[in-house]
Amino acid sequence: MSSHANQPEPQRNLHTPKRVLVTGGAGFIGSHLVDVLLSRGDRVCVIDNFSTGRRGNLPTDHPRLEVVSAPLSEALRTLNSESGFDEVYHLAAAVGVRLVIDDPIGSIETNVSQTAALLAFVKHQCPNAPVLIASSSEVYGKSERVPFREDDDVTYGPTTKARWSYAASKAIDEYLALAYAQQHALRTIVARFFNTVGPRQVGQYGMVLPRFVESAIKGEPLLVHGDGKQTRCFCDVRDVAVLLPRMMSNPACAGRVFNVGSDRSISIIELAQTVKRVLSSVSEIEMLPYEDAFTQGFEDLRRREPDLSRLRSVVGFEPTRTLEVTVRDIASELLSRERVICKPQAEGRPC
Repeated sequence: MSSHANQPEPQRNLHTPKRVLVTGGAGFIGSHLVDVLLSRGDRVCVIDNFSTGRRGNLPTDHPRLEVVSAPLSEALRTLNSESGFDEVYHLAAAVGVRLVIDDPIGSIETNVSQTAALLAFVKHQCPNAPVLIASSSEVYGKSERVPFREDDDVTYGPTTKARWSYAASKAIDEYLALAYAQQHALRTIVARFFNTVGPRQVGQYGMVLPRFVESAIKGEPLLVHGDGKQTRCFCDVRDVAVLLPRMMSNPACAGRVFNVGSDRSISIIELAQTVKRVLSSVSEIEMLPYEDAFTQGFEDLRRREPDLSRLRSVVGFEPTRTLEVTVRDIASELLSRERVICKPQAEGRPC
């Protein structure tokens, strides 16, 4: 009898390694997704022009990671059918209200033309690969129905207000993705992200939580726009990153739109207070009118809350990390990268 007869079967890796394309893979959400894909054994090709992404967000010299530094449409022309992709994640986009206000032309062109180029590439080069298109809760515009459901009507402000150009451009991305699903049978999935936050996110493009954390570490005022009573739902990027491959592998997600995030709501003034408390910061909280932060007549939503019933019923998603954990981890990552200088906190607490 074999000496191995009574030994347990070796544990098998049930995941078959894939060849995966991630556009915008050096960005905030993209780099966390790349971590997940590499950890499960995939070979990953990242395309990023590093306009907002950072090379330091990605592993150095990883044997299964290829990084192409170029504009997306240009990079796609260098890839051929021999590259072959089993999954495609399109996360390249203009990000943040501040960037949209400062460069509306670049934001519109990036969001629409690059998405069109990516979908055309998938149709011709890897038509059997599922493709996830990153969208945004901004698509809902200034709808007053709360919580937002995927099939709700949307309402935008006038075209004279550039603030709404981002919402309109992301809506066009969704129309394109769903049209490719209908006309060409591509397995497209639209993920509408709601205030994804966490390590590697930066505040310079208008992202509120990293902006608060950085100010709290420095001992500078936490600037709250408007009256601070507007509410948002924040979801840790690491919870989102593990969700996206699950959506890709689920046939019931194809050709559909999903809200992605948390439905635990908090006001912006409460968010500032939470950051102060968690980091034991001596920073003051100051109110800043919208017209001083952005432009005259800037419009913002009072409430932005997703209905997650579709995501829960199809994928079973529930966020696992608390806001307090996310705040601490953002602060730790900011300090470790030496992007901020820590000011000693109350009662001599260490940074």
